[in-house]
Amino acid sequence: MAFLNMYGWLLCTIAMIGDIVISLILSMFYKGYSSAKMSISALGNPNSPVRLPFNLWMILEGLLFLAAIPAIYNGYNSISGGLTKVLVVFVAAFAVGACIFTGFFSVNETKDVVTTASKIHGAGSAIGFMLFLFVPLLLAILSFKTSETGLGVISIICFVISLAFFVMFVMSDKPEFKNTFVQNEGLWQRLNLLFMYLPLIIVSIKKILA
Repeated sequence: MAFLNMYGWLLCTIAMIGDIVISLILSMFYKGYSSAKMSISALGNPNSPVRLPFNLWMILEGLLFLAAIPAIYNGYNSISGGLTKVLVVFVAAFAVGACIFTGFFSVNETKDVVTTASKIHGAGSAIGFMLFLFVPLLLAILSFKTSETGLGVISIICFVISLAFFVMFVMSDKPEFKNTFVQNEGLWQRLNLLFMYLPLIIVSIKKILA
């Protein structure tokens, strides 16, 4: 536990930055894959040439988030026990539902093919994303409680922007937006992740350097 308390913030940073960077790197080895139009999860579909490294990374990413929870809890529990418990539950739900489940239960190359695995993946990912979406808001409240006004403002701005991109991500799948700019599912998902992660990345780096 002492190791996790010491290195948890570093593991958290690796998980978040790796989520965006590794998916972009793997996409280069998947002919026909579009980072703008296809979701990150599509990299792990049964026909993907990068299925194995992607799925292994997603499981590792989830474990990295879970390993970071003791550090996150200890970092904020003295400020507000209740908010901190909600924060770590949301992070844990994302780690399991949107990361580990993705590694074990793959989506198919197209959404026209629905399997039990894709249903489990869809449910886990949806719950994980919707809960983690509120992590920046929780960090904003905790930041204001410690008079870190700048971080609090940044966190609120990131929450609003990530929420907007999440809405775009959901809308991209609707038939009425087919063949429009809104259809760029992968773009909205990556931008959603970027702004969802940003406040926690800032906090993690500050904790590492402290």
